[in-house]
Amino acid sequence: MAEPVDKEEKISNSPQTRKTLIEKLDNWSDWSSWDEFYRTYSGFVFHVARKSGLSDDEASDVVQETFIGVAKNLQKKKFDTSQGSFKSFLLNQARWRILDQFRRRKKQQDREANIHFDEDEERRTSPIDRCADPQGVTLEKLWDKEWKSQIMEIALRRVRTMVSPRQFQIFSCYVINGWTPERVKEELGVNAAQVYLAKHRVGRLLKKEAARLSAEGQR
Repeated sequence: MAEPVDKEEKISNSPQTRKTLIEKLDNWSDWSSWDEFYRTYSGFVFHVARKSGLSDDEASDVVQETFIGVAKNLQKKKFDTSQGSFKSFLLNQARWRILDQFRRRKKQQDREANIHFDEDEERRTSPIDRCADPQGVTLEKLWDKEWKSQIMEIALRRVRTMVSPRQFQIFSCYVINGWTPERVKEELGVNAAQVYLAKHRVGRLLKKEAARLSAEGQR
């Protein structure tokens, strides 16, 4: 059965948009908004930190310290939702914490080197020197790549609420999981028209939602 026309419009604003969510963070008693904010972006920051060359423990520290920094800056009104880019704001918060982790690692390596000095080790490239430079273009490119991936994940979650579970299942199997149309028809018990209808409708909503989220992140 086709979805009601007004359902798409009704649910398109839920979960909250990035701007609305951040504005609600001014209310320190609004734990649900803070929880949604953390769940939305913590995994993203963690992946960027890991791909920058940090360990799981170091990346977890980056996540915690980044969100503490975000909270302090929002409390001091240092981020205005009407000016600047939230994407850049969050990048700067994470960048400083990633740099802190590299500095701590370097200090630890220096202490260990003083205790166990080896001339061969001196000639080798230090692990920290092989990591992506948190201050350079490398991190920004990584950030952009992960940001796009994060946007697609959020868009998928939102689009899932806009269509029937059946349509989303068909789309997921066919487009996301890469099943052939024949396999989708056989395993889900649908016909070709349903497969291509799901691909078109869900794909169109996904593209629209991803574009909206991308535009929000630049504001």
